[in-house]
Amino acid sequence: MFLSGKDQKFFKLFEDAAYNIRESARALRELVLHGDDLERRAQEIKVLEEKGDGITHEIIHTLNRTFVTPIDREDIHQMAVIMDDIIDGIEAVSARISLYNVQSAGKATEELAELIVVSTDEVVEIIKNLKARSFKQVRTHAVEVNRLENEADRTLREGLVELFANETAPLEIIKRKEIMELMEATTDRCEDVANLAEGVVMKNA
Repeated sequence: MFLSGKDQKFFKLFEDAAYNIRESARALRELVLHGDDLERRAQEIKVLEEKGDGITHEIIHTLNRTFVTPIDREDIHQMAVIMDDIIDGIEAVSARISLYNVQSAGKATEELAELIVVSTDEVVEIIKNLKARSFKQVRTHAVEVNRLENEADRTLREGLVELFANETAPLEIIKRKEIMELMEATTDRCEDVANLAEGVVMKNA
């Protein structure tokens, strides 16, 4: 059986992780757009990241206590790790914005924050459809995540060109470049979830 009875516990935990990731992405967007009360906003995201750690630990603990799993054990472990990487990336961005006191993020950073939000929306849909065995929908949302990651690549490149052309303070360049690159890397991790989910579909269709 792909999913029945007690096996739903893994997918419930994956859903919990996905919703938590989406909430943290939306909090990051608010931090980037408003540029005020940075320390408080970053701390709120840190709390969500710690909640994500707890969900990841529960997935691994459950995996270690389960003899028969609904999908391959390595896929369950890998999904937990990658989803944890997404929220870790979001928290890393928020921590640096707060630490560097970046109150005006710039157009590219705002666009990357939006792309992270939309990508995490898609991650939620991928997990929900994987649980429901709606394999066609998993593929549809995975394709969209791939498109969004390509868009994030383009946004990063354009943002760096603009940064190098218009900013003269070396320290400011270093800070903003690091933030944008971390944001783009977070969309990469969303793409990793999509690719892994497609692999699970291939094995179980």
